[in-house]
Amino acid sequence: MNKKLAAIVFIILIGNTISCGSKKAVPDEADTHDIIEVIPPTRAEQTIKSLALAYPDIIEKAEFHNDDWAVFMRGIWYFYAGGRILPENQLENAANFRSYQFYNYPEELPPWAERTAEDANRFSNWTTTRSQSQIRRSSFFLDALWQASNRAETERRLVRISFLGRPTRVHQYIQGRMALIETEIMSLAAANAQIKTWIDSLGTLEGYGWRNIADTQSRSYHSYGLAVDLLPRNLAGRQTYWLWTSQHRRDWWNVSYNERYHPPMQVIKIFESYGFIWGGKWPLFDTMHFEYRPEILIFNNMNVK
Repeated sequence: MNKKLAAIVFIILIGNTISCGSKKAVPDEADTHDIIEVIPPTRAEQTIKSLALAYPDIIEKAEFHNDDWAVFMRGIWYFYAGGRILPENQLENAANFRSYQFYNYPEELPPWAERTAEDANRFSNWTTTRSQSQIRRSSFFLDALWQASNRAETERRLVRISFLGRPTRVHQYIQGRMALIETEIMSLAAANAQIKTWIDSLGTLEGYGWRNIADTQSRSYHSYGLAVDLLPRNLAGRQTYWLWTSQHRRDWWNVSYNERYHPPMQVIKIFESYGFIWGGKWPLFDTMHFEYRPEILIFNNMNVK
């Protein structure tokens, strides 16, 4: 036990001791609030525990191990390593990788606000800085989690599904979740004309595709079969993906919600309830995109079925 913790325990024990005299030895409640110290969890602890809660059938344990928070999975420890989630044999190479992104994901779509001059300056250079960066996100953890370290291994994990009448391929792990999402959406559509119209308007459904995230060195969630793009037959002039928009509109970051294609909010909520995040809540908006990231929802104190 370290000295600080021992001192706190000692004070608590003293505070709970009742003297034999008429004067009480227990300090007033206001005084105890000054004594007891509550230490919030670190970002490393929150991240690691969110991963363990997201994949309890795969991750065996999560704990502070060898001076860092880590998860134990498939016989290997993966360490937080400044957000990079690395196996021990890669810790010395941590500076060569981007972090495994854990970020604030809002439960509701935030009210629209015009971007500041600072935002404009940052986003205006984004396409250039993004394509020039040679640092990729570490894939060791994801490759092991999904048993999909290369194209051949990944494609052995894929299954063909039909979702809202459109065929695609996804990782076998999310097949059941996609079926449950479809059931709930179709149930809504039976009584909601807006949902029915949205389903009828869909053109393509893209699931698995072996590729990196556009203009980066990092592997896309589509390349694991863990993301789907739901694109209507006709966008009717609306915008759906920031990178496409940037090719014809210089201030793409100022495209308001009213100018963007959005699936119905009820559909978005159903996807989120089964562990999918929606790209429409990202600053780099991708409103047709859903990807399976239950750890992000758990990290932000949202419920996942």
